[in-house]
Amino acid sequence: MVSFQALTKGFASACCRKYHGQTIFPHPHQVFINHRGPDTKRNISGLLHDHLLRHGLRPFLDYRNLKAGEKLPEKINTAIRDCKVGVVVFSPRYCESFCCLHELALLMEYQKRVVPIFYNVKPSQLRVEDIHNNGTGRVSEKDLERFSRALGEAKNIVGLCFDSSRGYWSEFIRSASDAIIEQIDKSDPESVSEI
Repeated sequence: MVSFQALTKGFASACCRKYHGQTIFPHPHQVFINHRGPDTKRNISGLLHDHLLRHGLRPFLDYRNLKAGEKLPEKINTAIRDCKVGVVVFSPRYCESFCCLHELALLMEYQKRVVPIFYNVKPSQLRVEDIHNNGTGRVSEKDLERFSRALGEAKNIVGLCFDSSRGYWSEFIRSASDAIIEQIDKSDPESVSEI
């Protein structure tokens, strides 16, 4: 009988390649994690990315997957377009970020399955207000409407709530991963069974 470790090692060597110790998958990312970096990359988003990766999934998290010299908008847009599920990690200052709202709008426009996570924030607290486009000036009315529409759609999807002052990280990461896997399975039943 072949051990699980031998089987996964064989799978990795057959379809993946190593690059500076990181496994590179030739297929598109299954999961796109949309988050506000300063709020969540060192906790919930990073932990979720690592947990999904350990379970054989292909998550995309900007600071973990982008390399020097790559064109940021091009790589992000491709990852969103090609993913099966978008995970939107809402945090208290999420709506201050043009990039977060743009990525959320793309997920909704591409009609991706979305798993909202409300991290230390309630859905009713999230509003698109007067934001700036990365220091280049105010966002156009057209973009504000687009972002508001996408945010409204996302807030109407049943999501997961996590209060970091009261919750248990390991339980939450496990339940969030289960919800994501369920959505991947619904989008393409063969994609999870192949893992």
